[in-house]
Amino acid sequence: MIVALDHKELTYSGRIDRTDPGKPEFIFPASSLNFRFSGKKAVLYVENRKACWDNYLGAIVDGEQKRWKLNDAGETEVVLLDEEEDREHEVLVFKRQDSCHEMVLTKLLLSDGSQLLKALPKPSRRMEVYGDSVSAGEVSEAVAYVGKEDPEHNGEFSNSWYSYAWIAARKLHAELHDIAQGGIPLLNGTGWVAPPVYPGMEYMWDKVHYHPQLDQVSLWDFEKYTPHLVIVAIGQNDNHPDDYMKENPAGERADYWKYKYQQFIKQIREKYPKAVIVLTTTILEHDKSWDQAIEEVCQSLGDDRILHFLYSENGSGTPGHIRIPEAEKMAEELTTFINGLDIPVWEE
Repeated sequence: MIVALDHKELTYSGRIDRTDPGKPEFIFPASSLNFRFSGKKAVLYVENRKACWDNYLGAIVDGEQKRWKLNDAGETEVVLLDEEEDREHEVLVFKRQDSCHEMVLTKLLLSDGSQLLKALPKPSRRMEVYGDSVSAGEVSEAVAYVGKEDPEHNGEFSNSWYSYAWIAARKLHAELHDIAQGGIPLLNGTGWVAPPVYPGMEYMWDKVHYHPQLDQVSLWDFEKYTPHLVIVAIGQNDNHPDDYMKENPAGERADYWKYKYQQFIKQIREKYPKAVIVLTTTILEHDKSWDQAIEEVCQSLGDDRILHFLYSENGSGTPGHIRIPEAEKMAEELTTFINGLDIPVWEE
C-alpha cells in the first residue's frame, strides 16, 4: 500500500521544506519522520541532491539504529524493514548529515494489509540549536579517535543522532530543530563552507534551503515553530582564515564581530521574545578570546533570559570533532545547566 507522505499519522520534526506536502525535503541534520504501523514491510524512496561527501539516510527501526548509503543523484530505494509476519513497528527516519546534501522523500510503501497506527504525541518542550559541525554530529561515530584529530573519512562517521544537540534534546524531553552546518562561522566570507562563497550563520539562520552548490534559496516561516530554548553555538569557525580575535581582541575586526554577534542575538530575540537563549561554543579547540567576546556581548545585552554557558573543557577538549562519548558528556553538562536555572524555561 502507498502511504501519502502528508498522512496525518506521519509526524515530522525539524526545519523541513514542505512546500509540496507529498514530497518533504530534508535539509538540516536531525530532521525526521516518525511513524508506527502494523505490518511486515516498509520501503522508503529517497531522492538525493549531493553537494559533497557520501550521503547516508539514518533510521531507528524498532529501537535498532540503521543507515543506508544514498545514490549520489536520483532516487534510492530504502527497505526499512522486511519480516515474515505482521506485527507492530515504530520507525524514525532522520537526516544524519548537514547540507552536504538535501534529500526528498518521494514515496512510502507498506506491505499489503498493513495499517498505520496513531502517531505518538510530540514533546511539549521545544528546542532550537544554531551551530556548526559539532552541533550537527559530524564525524561523531569515529569513536577510536576520542581526543584526537579526525581520521580520513567521506561522511560515513557523521551522525546527528549522536550530536550533543540531539542527545541533550532527548535528555530534556524536547523536540529539536538543529540549524547546524559544518564549518559555519557567524560572518560571511570566513569559515569553511562552500568556497569561494563562504556563507555564514548571519546568512543561513533564517533559511530553509541555503547551500550555494545546491542552487536554491528559500526563507523559513518562523510562525511554524517557536522554541522555548535556543542554543547558539557559533564563533569558533570565525578564526579561519585569520584568528583576529586571538591576535587583537580589542581591534577593529574583533569589535565588528562582537557587534554582528550582538545583532544576530537580537534578531533571534525578536523572533522568540520569551525564549531562554544560551550562548556558548564547544569543547573543540579554539582560543578563549572568542568565548570572552561572547561573554562581553552577553553582558551588554542586559537580558536575564540570555545566558552564557561554558563547558568544563570549553575550547580545550579535542583538536578533532566531538565523538559520541564527548558529545554525551557535553549534553550532560548542558542539560544540568538548563535544569539548574532559576528562571522558567519551558513555559508557553
